[in-house]
Amino acid sequence: MESERFAPRGYEEIDPSRRPSLGVALLPVIALVGFLGVGSALLGLDPHVPLVWSIAFVGLLGRYVLGWSWEHLYDGVARSLRMGLQAILILFIIYALISTWISAGTIPSLMYYGLALLSPQVFLPATALLAAVVAFAIGSSWTTMGTLGVAFVGIGSGLGVPAPVTVGAILSGAYAGDKQSPLSDTTNLAAAVTNTDLYEHIRAMRAGTALAFGLAVLGYALLGLGFDGAIPAGRVAGIQSALVGTYAITPLAFLPLAVTFGLALYGVPALPTLLAGVFAGVGTTVALQGRSFVDAWTVFMSGTGPETGMDLVNELLASGGLSASAWTVAVVVAALSLGGLLESTGVLAVLAHRLAAGVESTGGLIAATGVSALATNALTAQQYMSIVVPGMTLRNVYDGLGLRSRDLSSAIESAGTPTGALFPWHAGAVFVLGVTGVETLAYAPYYFFGLLSPLVLFAAAIRGVRPASVATEDGASTAD
Repeated sequence: MESERFAPRGYEEIDPSRRPSLGVALLPVIALVGFLGVGSALLGLDPHVPLVWSIAFVGLLGRYVLGWSWEHLYDGVARSLRMGLQAILILFIIYALISTWISAGTIPSLMYYGLALLSPQVFLPATALLAAVVAFAIGSSWTTMGTLGVAFVGIGSGLGVPAPVTVGAILSGAYAGDKQSPLSDTTNLAAAVTNTDLYEHIRAMRAGTALAFGLAVLGYALLGLGFDGAIPAGRVAGIQSALVGTYAITPLAFLPLAVTFGLALYGVPALPTLLAGVFAGVGTTVALQGRSFVDAWTVFMSGTGPETGMDLVNELLASGGLSASAWTVAVVVAALSLGGLLESTGVLAVLAHRLAAGVESTGGLIAATGVSALATNALTAQQYMSIVVPGMTLRNVYDGLGLRSRDLSSAIESAGTPTGALFPWHAGAVFVLGVTGVETLAYAPYYFFGLLSPLVLFAAAIRGVRPASVATEDGASTAD
């Protein structure tokens, strides 16, 4: 695992002469919040700009206040980028995958049949449940969001369900399924950095995930009751006609979907699986949709711009291809660079140490772990760091209080993995915006699982219940 090469230093491992005080360690936090507030909220700049300001601030702080060399700071950035390299490559492929699946008729066919089968009342809970099943099967919330998610936003629009609500339901299912999947990179990462058996880690998360996701599905069912089915006359028929008039709508168009999910279920790693999905999409475009080989690969690179005769459908099926990934990848690179600087300067270690130093109880430590994962998500804008930093810096504290590694692993993933998409500058949120066009603050109130997962963790901590208290190695219930 890449996490084994990225081992953040603990508080005691940092040279005391260069270890930042709590006041100095808080400066990058204040700066990041200020830069994001001024740059994004006040000036309306893309998140890249305040992230670059933050990178410059932390770099200058590390070099001229803490005395680290430029080489040391650069090495921190490089190590962080290596950790996130797979995520960057996946982003490139997913953007291309979406375009090839649109041109192949895969996503249009999903929309066509979904409009025929689903009603507004059951659409949201069904979307969340289906997304959870798919994410569990393939181990990727981003792939689920970028493929089925795009199709379901179109279906929801046809049924009169606002796109932000649909995105919230898709995200809830995608992250709930991802957390429980043994194929998920974040699930494996959380187990690895805490030295926890993978399946023990998954069992430890099961009760909290089930409670948070169950409440989320119930919330979507109640929301669905508010959609009384008064769809504008002819809207669904109009969308279906536009789809049929532009694409060959047939179950054969699901071949790329079958190839991708079949390989994932077989255990093939994410990158070759997604790339196989791209080739299947290109092949289906040529064989089924009658486009030339060159046209199919042009779509891969430059995206789609369908002319269906209906503006709504045109907007839903417009995509940018591989070229459109540059904006999102640039944010991810900036976030990884900032995270590397915060780690290499000792800022993250000091903040984690100070947070843990004030803990006097088991519940307090678990709550502090959740806060640490949330804060790292906000500071570094990427979920890998939110797992690695708390996981590796708090291990000794858990050992000192006699807690098991699964208590730590389940706590960091409950608060770290699903919450990134709630921060507008986070890589996960930027990805969602890129593939759906829905702003973070628009879907955040409807992303129930992302809101409930850490709340369930904190509620358990207040009651003195450890996250892993419902599962032991043999699956028996205990509160050890």
